[in-house]
Amino acid sequence: MSSLRLSRFLARAGVSSRRGAADLVSAGRVRINGQAPQGPGDPINPSADVVTLDGKRLTLPDAAWIALHKPPGTETSRKATSRHPSVFGLLTGAPDSLVVVGRLDVLSEGLLLFTTDGDLAARLMHPRYQVPRAYRVTLTDAPEPAAREALDHGVRLPDEPRPVTPLQWRFVPESRGRGKGGALELELAEGRSRVVRRMCAALGLGIRSLTRTAYGPVRLADLPRGRSRPLTDRERDALYAAVQLPKPES
Repeated sequence: MSSLRLSRFLARAGVSSRRGAADLVSAGRVRINGQAPQGPGDPINPSADVVTLDGKRLTLPDAAWIALHKPPGTETSRKATSRHPSVFGLLTGAPDSLVVVGRLDVLSEGLLLFTTDGDLAARLMHPRYQVPRAYRVTLTDAPEPAAREALDHGVRLPDEPRPVTPLQWRFVPESRGRGKGGALELELAEGRSRVVRRMCAALGLGIRSLTRTAYGPVRLADLPRGRSRPLTDRERDALYAAVQLPKPES
């Protein structure tokens, strides 16, 4: 394996993001072959160098990049509750260093990404990189003209300084005779907490169901509820390109 910067090694080891690595180094908690590093940019040869954090040796786990169709009624966090199981319980045999990219609330379903690369996860969630997320929201009623205008120019949320403006959106009415509702399909370049539900509430739109259908270049497609799959090499490399990271070695 070729050399890595110390910050990237620590992120790949699942103990910090690259930004957090600088804090670990400055706090004196990291050693390379028993010596204090000069900084988070020090080169590391994972095959030859011994890196420790608080005296415990760090190793790189087998890399993993996973897509899961989160079912409704599950928690995105590792810790289950008395009412809702954790999505991590659906990932049999997954490494302990696996982290989830973003969140979906308990009632929502759809695409969740997981990776052992903490640096990749941090960038995918950071607003700087504007990685698009796509959603399909089943509504009880069609959006009124004022709601459509707001979707075009920005939806203002309570206690938020900036409006949320979809990259694109469309409303697909239900088939004739089935009611006034339909599906709102939209794409956002940010991941504020419960942002889609809050947008719909601000617009007076009733939600029947909410599904995330894509995260960046990865699509949910026909992945069944509760099932997971490894990302293809093309999907993985596209994620790294989207956040300006070099693609990992195969």
